[in-house]
Parts: sequence; structure tokens; C-alpha cells
Amino acid sequence: MPRKAPVWEAPQKALEHMPDTSGNLVNGLGEKEFRPTEPFFWHEPKYHDFGEMRQYTLGVMYAQDDAEEINRAFAVNPNFRPDAEEGEPAYEQFLGRGPRPIEVASEQVQKTAEQWSQLVKDFALNHHADVVGIAKMKPEWVYEGFEVKEKYVILVGVGHDYDEISQAPSLPGNNRAVVEVGKQYTRAATAVAELSNYIREQGYTSTDHQGPDAKALIMTPAAIEAGLGELGKHGNLINRKLGSSFRLSAVTTDMPLAVNQPDVFGGDDFCTRCQICLEACPPNAIGDEKQWVRGTKKWYVDFDKCIPYFAESRGCAICIAVCPWSRPGVADNLVVKMAKRRERQAEE
Repeated sequence: MPRKAPVWEAPQKALEHMPDTSGNLVNGLGEKEFRPTEPFFWHEPKYHDFGEMRQYTLGVMYAQDDAEEINRAFAVNPNFRPDAEEGEPAYEQFLGRGPRPIEVASEQVQKTAEQWSQLVKDFALNHHADVVGIAKMKPEWVYEGFEVKEKYVILVGVGHDYDEISQAPSLPGNNRAVVEVGKQYTRAATAVAELSNYIREQGYTSTDHQGPDAKALIMTPAAIEAGLGELGKHGNLINRKLGSSFRLSAVTTDMPLAVNQPDVFGGDDFCTRCQICLEACPPNAIGDEKQWVRGTKKWYVDFDKCIPYFAESRGCAICIAVCPWSRPGVADNLVVKMAKRRERQAEE
């Protein structure tokens, strides 16, 4: 089906910061065999070829008249410079995103895995989280060159205010969507920092993994395994409660935990028929068919098309905002609708 809206063309000022290397090749597009995921755009520039584009993206975000409000939302160091080198005073980007890690207690509190899982979930839901899931760690969820030693991963999701995120994109004169994204990333980061310290108080090791900057953990596949949703056509998770409109952070730990199962409720099936995010994407980066990516056939967003618009619109988030699952009051009805569809298909 031909697109209704014209395709956005990236300005030269953005393209000149893109490397010769295709982000799609780095991501493993078209590869039918598994390989570890390489560090990428949100990692520190020393790990990849997209450091200049990353710095340009952050520069656009923090160069506007409303940068102070955006900084507060993301809890950004007021002295931060996108071009700062490691070790410089302006290198540390995020401040005030929850407590600093405490020492692990010398004695371990003993409970069953089921009891700990319930306590961990209760703690998280009472400390900023909207949804929580647990999975056993897998090596393929770790970026190449990094390490996660803990056995379990706890995924925390926090939802957006729909009225605010629906204002995307955040072009000059309207920063509501990017400010909302910052607030929820900060809330998610605070949630896992507090949860990690709670686990340490019980005598177990833990590490918090805060978005949006990437570290060792690849959160999306872990979140799918932990029951927080299905991957959508737009490359984001769809949760049965929050739709696509939420952000993730995580804690890895050696605390014994009972794991969740993936939650298949029809989000993926819905995406095969829906065209809304595809039509709404200005650079036409969202594909209509699943593609092979490092040994898995899945929905994929064209990085080379997406990131210049992402930079110029200070984070975009259009696909999240327009997703039917994200509209208030809609997700419950869609879950019921997709369940009935599966029942009809089973009878055929």
C-alpha cells in the first residue's frame, strides 16, 4: 500500500555526522545466523563508529532555549557536554537518578525463590514501577565485550502520560514529549536503583541497568522473556497494560527468584495487519514485514533512516504515541479482541 504522507528527507547537517558504516549492517540485518550484539548508538562513543552522530543528537537536544527543562527531566548534569571525554568534569551525564549503590549486607536473608519474587515485585510496584517481570539471564542478552555475572534479571516498566507523549515529535516550540520521556526514564532509573539497594540489604549482589544509555544488558529480549510484552512493528515492546507507551530499566541479581513466562496476547498478530506507525513514521523507517536480524526473524526499524529524524526531533517517539495499544482504555479491549481472533483461528 502506497504511503499517504511524504517521506521526510534528512538535512545535510545531520547526514554529515553519520559514518560510512551502515547501522543496519552493525545490527545484523539480513543475517540468518546468531552472533552477539555489538555495542551501538547509546553506548559510549569509544565502543562504536556512531559516536559523532550520538554527540550531534545530544547537541541538538541540549542546544535549544528549553534545554534546562529537558535537562531537569532527564536528571542531566547541568555541566554535561556531549563532546566531553571520559574523565573530564563534564563527562558524567546523569545525576540524581536514585540512590547510589550500598554495600551488600554480610548475611543473606533466607526465603524461597517464590517468596523473593513476590517481595521484589511488591517493592518495585511500591517504588515507582508500573509493571515488573523476572527472567533467568541468557548470554545473548549481553552486548559483545561486556559481562553480566548475575543469574537473574528483573525488568521494570514505567508508563508515559499519554497527553504528554502524544505531543511527539518534540520540535522547537513544543518540548512536551521529550520532557515526558526524560521524566519516565528518570523514574525507571530511580525504581531500579532503589530496588537494587533493597536486594543488597538482603545480602545478595545486584547491578542496576538504567536507560537510555546502554551498558551491558540488552533489555528488550529480556523483557519479552520476563513477560512484559511482545515486540511491535515499530521496534518497541507492546505491553498488555501499558501498550507501547513505557520505558524500561533493569536489575540483575544472584538473589534466588522464580521467573515469569513470555506473555503472548496478540500484539504481534495485531501488528501484521496494522499500518498506523508505518504511515506515521516521517523517514519511512518502519518495515511492513519481519526481517532476519542475527539469527531471528522479527520486526525491524531501519536505523539509517530513523536516527537522523530522531536527532532532529529530539527523540521522536511518534510511533509510540500513535500506536493503538497506547491510547488510554484501548489495550484491554484489544487484548479481548485478539483472544477472540485466536479462538476463531483455532476452530478453523
